Amino acid sequence: MAQDSMITGGRALIDALITNGAKKAFGVPGESYLAALDALHDVQGALDFIICRHEAGAANMAEAYGKLTGEPGICFVTRGPGTTHATIGLHTAFQDSTPMIMLIGQVAADQVEREAFQEIDYRRFLSEVTKWTAEINDASRIAEYIGRAFRVATSGRPGPVALALPEDMLRELSPPQNSIPYKPALAHPGEADIVELKALMDKAERPLVMLGGSGWDSASVKQIQSFAENNNLPICVSFRCQDRFNNNHPNYAGDMGIGANPKLIKRMQDADVLLVLGPRLGEMTTGGYERLNVPVPEQTLIHIHQGGEELGRVYQPDLAINATPKTIAPILADMMFDNRSSWQTTTIEARSDFEAWTVPTENPGDVKVAALYEHMRSALPEDTILCNGAGNYAAWLHRFHRYQTFPSQLAPTSGAMGYGVPAAIAAKITNPERTVIACAGDGCFMMSAMELATAAQYDANVIFLVFNNSMFGTIRMHQERDYPARVSGTELHNPDFVKLAESFGMYAAQVTKTDDFPAALDIAMKAGKPALIEIVIDPDAIAPTATISGLRAQ
Repeated sequence: MAQDSMITGGRALIDALITNGAKKAFGVPGESYLAALDALHDVQGALDFIICRHEAGAANMAEAYGKLTGEPGICFVTRGPGTTHATIGLHTAFQDSTPMIMLIGQVAADQVEREAFQEIDYRRFLSEVTKWTAEINDASRIAEYIGRAFRVATSGRPGPVALALPEDMLRELSPPQNSIPYKPALAHPGEADIVELKALMDKAERPLVMLGGSGWDSASVKQIQSFAENNNLPICVSFRCQDRFNNNHPNYAGDMGIGANPKLIKRMQDADVLLVLGPRLGEMTTGGYERLNVPVPEQTLIHIHQGGEELGRVYQPDLAINATPKTIAPILADMMFDNRSSWQTTTIEARSDFEAWTVPTENPGDVKVAALYEHMRSALPEDTILCNGAGNYAAWLHRFHRYQTFPSQLAPTSGAMGYGVPAAIAAKITNPERTVIACAGDGCFMMSAMELATAAQYDANVIFLVFNNSMFGTIRMHQERDYPARVSGTELHNPDFVKLAESFGMYAAQVTKTDDFPAALDIAMKAGKPALIEIVIDPDAIAPTATISGLRAQ
């Protein structure tokens, strides 16, 4: 082939990404993949490169993009330190079953096994946090590897893939490469599965449906709503999957996460049939695997999951169905069960329990956190996207906010701190027309505060809510419970958050009283630029149902 028709490996890589539908890539530049960056220069508008300030932020943005769109989030990082920083995003994508592809600059082939500058064997290093990790050593095979990466990331139980890209390979010349855009291989239920599911549900007297996991779209969410309405079924959701069902719907009974409503936990334990669609039934949803018996629950368990390897992994179901929400929801939408009329009273009771559980509670100090979320429920648009990381501050969000549309919740079931800020930036860049709120504790916020620069650079007008109690709250709660009044390693000295935000050109305000919040939020929503509201929380208000003074007294 003529030399002038050859392309670099970097160009072949970008061509393959675009062929497979990639529209945005998040990353921090590195000299190890300059050839790919050069190729990105020519495709602006087709594949946009979002420059981040830390690889952890870039990886979290890519993961959030995957959650939000159902398409693999693309992340570029450099070798060694760049990859180790970004591993947090892979871990979240793995535990949250989010499609994601991380592209890693690598040392040149003639330097391998010499412990060259920043050299790591990623196939060994990342094996525990990816579905597949590989290294492309031949530029002519790039389209093959990228096509496989998209298919692995989206098929079965979705998850992250990592590909190492030796820098000399990216500079190699090869002929242009053909590629067929990926289509995920989705598991479908069999006819016998549906017949048995109906037979088990027809016998149920106290059924409960649990939704969660990945693989949903707006259509499947609406179809499951029809399923619930047609059969008077109470619906709960797994940990941090609250947008799988409209929380204002009369069939919604709450979330089975950390700090779940005790009445909902008992309702699940008293159920005779538990229909689980999507969740893995992990540690947080099952309360350390204690809310349901292991390995055989007392309830008749119908478990539907898109990854066949997850069925029976911990809990052995009476009926295991390998299917995705997208493939089984249309079938369930038209299904009617024999006992549906008798379940209405139970569903009304479950909803009543939820309504009582979400009445705003009091807490020490001048800012009542539950009241802030009660205000946001009426002040924010229905399709507002709310993002959070990890920390006790999120307990108020999960309990008192109500998600009404899908997708509208970006939260790590992996329990990763520092997630909410970059996730919100990715959400706003991807959906600029929607309101996006990032909720973060002061500890969680400072783990990704540098990404405020990314928000400013890309006019990502996120509203950042920083709940400041000057401590690592979750750890302090456990500390005070186990070692009362022996504070060690959990106190924080913070910057002036208002001045920090203003230094990036953002609107910023501090709220020290509940009544100050509505005006601050209103200004932030109309500011036309990123905004930060620091909310000063009394340190004694450690959780919606606990105080530090109360823990010490116990």
